[in-house]
Amino acid sequence: MFGTTSETKKNLLAELNLPTDLASVFLDRLNSADHRYIKDLKINVSNSLKASTLSEKDAVLLALGVAINEKASVLVASLEELAKAKGVEEKELLEVASCVSLMNANNVFYRFRHFMDKESYNNIPAGIRMSIMMNPVLGKEFFELLSLVISAINGCEMCVTSHEASVKSHGASEQRIFEAVRLGAILKSFIVLL
Repeated sequence: MFGTTSETKKNLLAELNLPTDLASVFLDRLNSADHRYIKDLKINVSNSLKASTLSEKDAVLLALGVAINEKASVLVASLEELAKAKGVEEKELLEVASCVSLMNANNVFYRFRHFMDKESYNNIPAGIRMSIMMNPVLGKEFFELLSLVISAINGCEMCVTSHEASVKSHGASEQRIFEAVRLGAILKSFIVLL
């Protein structure tokens, strides 16, 4: 199905628009050993990027958000290039980066509130400005979906619960939510090996 061992890594990297000769200690070792996990990872990445409820644009922007969140600069550059090839505008790329940044602030802050569970902390206004959430260029449903994926990766239960309800209120199905979060999880697992 995948041909020689070197083809598996090349095909995996090509899925994400990465240079097929990209050096990665773990990917190279897995590939050299013809390890079944690199084959699984290639299938998982491919399937998650082609999820039935996500457009190509949705998938690449969600993947980009995960790459930004995980500070995977080589992958960020490749996914930005891929997004531009799919017609994504600069303002949309910047909104993804802004959303990821905002979610990182919110995820830390709201995890603190959740962990402490003290009325005093819960009653103080957050004081975190979030005007980009009001009228996002990518649309409210997608902005909430991206917020949900990043919050799931960052492990903020309050934010996950809030964004899941919000994205559903904007018309997303549970299947779309599931596929978006799965894409985020799989991309994070890939980044671990870069």
